[in-house]
Amino acid sequence: MTFFEILLLLSAAFGAGVLNTIAGGGTFLTFPALVFVGIPPVIANATSTFAALPGYLGGALGFRQEVMAFDRKQLLRLIGIGLLGGAFGSCLLLVSSDQAFSALVPFLLLLATLIFLFGAQVRAWAAKRSQSVTPYGFVSMFIVSTYGGYFNGGLGIILLALFSLWGMTNIHQMNGLKTAMSFILSLISVAIFASAGIIEWKAGLLMMVATTAGGYAGAPISRALPMPVVRGIVATVGFVMSGVFFYRVFIAG
Repeated sequence: MTFFEILLLLSAAFGAGVLNTIAGGGTFLTFPALVFVGIPPVIANATSTFAALPGYLGGALGFRQEVMAFDRKQLLRLIGIGLLGGAFGSCLLLVSSDQAFSALVPFLLLLATLIFLFGAQVRAWAAKRSQSVTPYGFVSMFIVSTYGGYFNGGLGIILLALFSLWGMTNIHQMNGLKTAMSFILSLISVAIFASAGIIEWKAGLLMMVATTAGGYAGAPISRALPMPVVRGIVATVGFVMSGVFFYRVFIAG
């Protein structure tokens, strides 16, 4: 890699760490940066998931009291479903060609951006319909876990919406379970991607260090910036990246 490419990856990863700490949406920076330096989309997605792993682990440890407050059997059941769905989604990525995955990427980025931007409305809508969905159901958790194994973008917001559908109302427990499940999904995905040899280790390790540093720096930044400003920045990045990939795939060819 050239010096410029290394600088781009480090900058994107640092920014992703900051965003993940204060609002989420780090994938909007890490995945495009990897693609722009010439890494194939499927490998870029796997590498981006690997780079995000420490952040998920840190979040899960930070919410360990909330996570351990769940019924042990129920928690183990959810972890099992998450591992199955994450493994299934990761295997789907392995059999996807770069062309097929590239065609889906603009839509996945746009979906993740919309879910991020309207996350509160999605959770409110889901909460009103919580009576029509089986709490802690296998099917709903498996579908979301499959998405997370295939494409990590917007996973946290989707998990929070699912928990609202289940009737959960304690935001701290919801965030705890979200970070724990995100870590579980990413862990099984990284294991599968690593065994398949589709992680760009040098880029991934560089971004992992920068993401961790950005996560640490995100705390004071989050106290300095109003949340609407942060959400506007993340949404703008998401829409711009969606537009760029739409252009690359469907116009520029």
